[in-house]
Amino acid sequence: MERLAGRIILLWGWRRSLVAFFAGALTVLGQAPYDFFAACFISFPLLVWLLDGATGEASGSLLRRLRPAFAVGWWFGFGYFLAGLWWIGSALLVEADDFAWALPFAVVGIPLALAFFYGFATVVARLLWSSDIGRIAALAFGFALAEWLRGFLFTGFPWNAIGYAAMPVPLLMQSVSVTGMIGMNALAVFLFALPALLAARRHLRLGATLFVVLAAAHVGFGYVRLTAPEKPATRSLDVRIVQPAVDLSEKWDASVRDRIFATLLGLSAKAPDPGHEKPQLILWPETSVPFLFTERPDALTALGDMLGDGQMLIAGVVREEGGSAASADSRYYNSVVAINDKGEIADAVDKVHLVPFGEYLPFADLLARFGIEQLVAGPLTFTAGNERHAITLPGGIRALPFICYEVIFPDLVAVDATSSQLIVNVTNDAWFGDTPGPYQHFRQAQIRAVENGLPLLRAANNGISAVVDSRGRVVDALAIDARGAIDVKVPVSAQTVISSSQRRINGMLVMLLFALVGGLLNVRQKLRVN
Repeated sequence: MERLAGRIILLWGWRRSLVAFFAGALTVLGQAPYDFFAACFISFPLLVWLLDGATGEASGSLLRRLRPAFAVGWWFGFGYFLAGLWWIGSALLVEADDFAWALPFAVVGIPLALAFFYGFATVVARLLWSSDIGRIAALAFGFALAEWLRGFLFTGFPWNAIGYAAMPVPLLMQSVSVTGMIGMNALAVFLFALPALLAARRHLRLGATLFVVLAAAHVGFGYVRLTAPEKPATRSLDVRIVQPAVDLSEKWDASVRDRIFATLLGLSAKAPDPGHEKPQLILWPETSVPFLFTERPDALTALGDMLGDGQMLIAGVVREEGGSAASADSRYYNSVVAINDKGEIADAVDKVHLVPFGEYLPFADLLARFGIEQLVAGPLTFTAGNERHAITLPGGIRALPFICYEVIFPDLVAVDATSSQLIVNVTNDAWFGDTPGPYQHFRQAQIRAVENGLPLLRAANNGISAVVDSRGRVVDALAIDARGAIDVKVPVSAQTVISSSQRRINGMLVMLLFALVGGLLNVRQKLRVN
């Protein structure tokens, strides 16, 4: 191991960049759908050794001294995001005649940009670097800080944060309810990087002890939480989740809209599965209704006829405001609406966090001069909603809806979930086909259920539609490309979990603890040298 580390440390130029790139790409195996987190115990020690050798000119400026560390982190990040996000290009091939030109910008450009966060992470780590376990702590702090910033800078895109690799199954998901993603990102990197100590053997015993203690605490807490008796349900809700698996080439085709709508009605109105009651709530995916209700008021009548007494439908729709259909004054919202048994829209919630370039065009006036327009969300540009609120379901149960990738933002879900008993996620992952994308999306939604101690109801046009309990266990699900509906009785009870604010504080404390350890050992090493 010492010999291997020495060779990695001495790499220079393109060879160092190439190893960093492949180490980052290898790390993706820790994410869904592969869930081979053991790969991270190889990739992060490689990153540590690469940074050991990433020293700039001692007499140069601070930027010159840190440039090699930034380059290592950037190449690591480029490999990671390229291997983990290549499937984004699938969305551009749905309408290839119009958008194939943008394929390189999406598949390569997004990883190029996101890699700067990991370059920043390694620069921060290198500032606190030492020759012992302190550098492992410094790396954990750098990545945790970078992942936190990635969650909100430039509208935020915290997809595939490193911490998810440490949570492939419910047993290993429970710690996030205490530390949040901030803490999980820091702890995951620390554990993944600890095998780097095998090379020099300095602090090896301490590292092995910390590894065993942290890993045992992670697994043990998960076991205790999963085996602990849950509080008796105060209420329950019979739910039907519909996955229509509509081909996106037909999604906005006027000639097949009635057929799509009829498919949704048929799946919703079928007899309950054996052993289940008639559903109180029916859940349709994002933009599932293939037309505007303002254009087709008869559709609401049909829904009222389909729904029985006391039933409610939550459906993803395109909602129009401000003018007649398709007029210049119209504003369109990616929304969910609650429709009661009389065929009336009882409530509506608009998507607040839109996808840049997919649902709206940032700097639209400037980019339009270069012929750049939105890429994937269909024929409309959406307006962001002002606020989110819970929808009251039959029985007085309150459900908080999140549309598509809104559910990947921990703080967005945590802030709002405190007054709700259910999390609802509607999405349309058909854009990405049977690629890692839908699996990664589902995993992040699954973690939101664990974080907040709330059941998750998820409906996808195509992707993974599922019911997940408050501990992250999948109660029932529909696979990718499956067309159908599942019936589930969802127990609702008051779960005792750490508040979102306390969870955030805990995560920050974990991150800052690593910063403190890394900083102190860095200072001690400098004093010893001097």
